[in-house]
Amino acid sequence: MSGPTARAADALLRLAAVSRRFGGLKVLQDVTLAIPRGGIFGLIGPNGAGKTTVFNLITGLLAPSGGTIEFDGLPLTGLAPHHITRRGIARTFQNIRLFREMSLLDNVVVGLHARLGYGSFDVLAGTARLRRAERQARERAHELLSWVRLDHKLGERADNLSYGEQRRLELARALATDPKLLLLDEPVAGMNNAEKAVLMDDVRRIGARGCTIFMIEHDMRFVMALCEDIAVLNFGRIIARGGPDAIRNDAQVIEAYLGRDDDDAPAPPPR
Repeated sequence: MSGPTARAADALLRLAAVSRRFGGLKVLQDVTLAIPRGGIFGLIGPNGAGKTTVFNLITGLLAPSGGTIEFDGLPLTGLAPHHITRRGIARTFQNIRLFREMSLLDNVVVGLHARLGYGSFDVLAGTARLRRAERQARERAHELLSWVRLDHKLGERADNLSYGEQRRLELARALATDPKLLLLDEPVAGMNNAEKAVLMDDVRRIGARGCTIFMIEHDMRFVMALCEDIAVLNFGRIIARGGPDAIRNDAQVIEAYLGRDDDDAPAPPPR
């Protein structure tokens, strides 16, 4: 056995019968997913399908109403977001969340603080360990900005960047936590084609370094070009999973995206 199904046996992230309710509204219903270690996995679906809720549950911003979530063999349910980050999960958001009045360098240093080895005493006393950790953090932040090709702007304010550059800065800050799993929430939303091409290259390079990537995205070209394994969420349920060709031609997926008249033959989603 080979391909996504075989690799799921060595899953880094597992969701088992996960549900989420808001009052009487069932946003997610019995979602079961195994995200293979070391791949690029996509979750797609119409607006309101519950995709971002999945990310909010994984990162501890919401608690599931039912089911379990495990990461690297250990349960995540009930952990605070900062503890989940320390376990090795990082995230970007659909709406960019940067410290816009801070420099690029300082934005990335903030992301590194989850990994710095000093405590409150070091801060109060201004110890050598604190100074050494802060120096190392700034050096690492510089490396990450160089990796996303923004080191020539490291002293500029984040709000001076173009939209595509802000996305890459957010990516560098997420990578600062040294994640095993990187969650990308609509990473190319609002980008032009040139910016999408740059970010696509960045995502491929991150995956090549061994980081598992789990993305939500509406741009079907972007998803189909990057992901070898894709799940489709509709009305809070997984309705399909497979490779790009299988998803592209799945009747339930076509109906979920385009609707279907009984008298009309379905057409595939745009490539």
